[in-house]
Amino acid sequence: MEKRDLTCIGCPMGCQITVELEDGEVISVKGNTCAIGDKYARNEVTHPERTVTTTAVIEGGDKPRVSVKTAGNIPKDKIFDAMKEIDSTIAKAPVHIGDVIVKDVAGTGVDVVATREIAAV
Repeated sequence: MEKRDLTCIGCPMGCQITVELEDGEVISVKGNTCAIGDKYARNEVTHPERTVTTTAVIEGGDKPRVSVKTAGNIPKDKIFDAMKEIDSTIAKAPVHIGDVIVKDVAGTGVDVVATREIAAV
C-alpha cells in the first residue's frame, strides 16, 4: 500500500490530507474537513491538474505583454508544453479580457485567455 501526504489547496483551511492507494486506486482519504478536500486529494493523486497563469507578447499595444491564464485546468504534465506554446505566441492589439490568445494549448482542449485589456497604439 502506498501513502501520500498532501496539503489541500481547495479552500483556505489548508488541511493536511493522507491518501492511501493500492495498485493506483484510492483506498482512503483522511484529514480533510470538507468534501472539497476529498475531491482535491483523489484528483491530485490520480490525475493532477493546474491552472496556468503567465504573460504573452503583444504587438502594437500600449503594453508589451498581456496577462493570460488557461480557461480551465490542464494536466500537470502538460504545463511546460503549454508555457512553450504561450511564450512563442505573439498577439495583436487591441486585446480584451477573455479574448483567446492560444486555442487548445498543448493539445489539452483548453484555451489561454487574456486577463487584461491592452489598447492598440
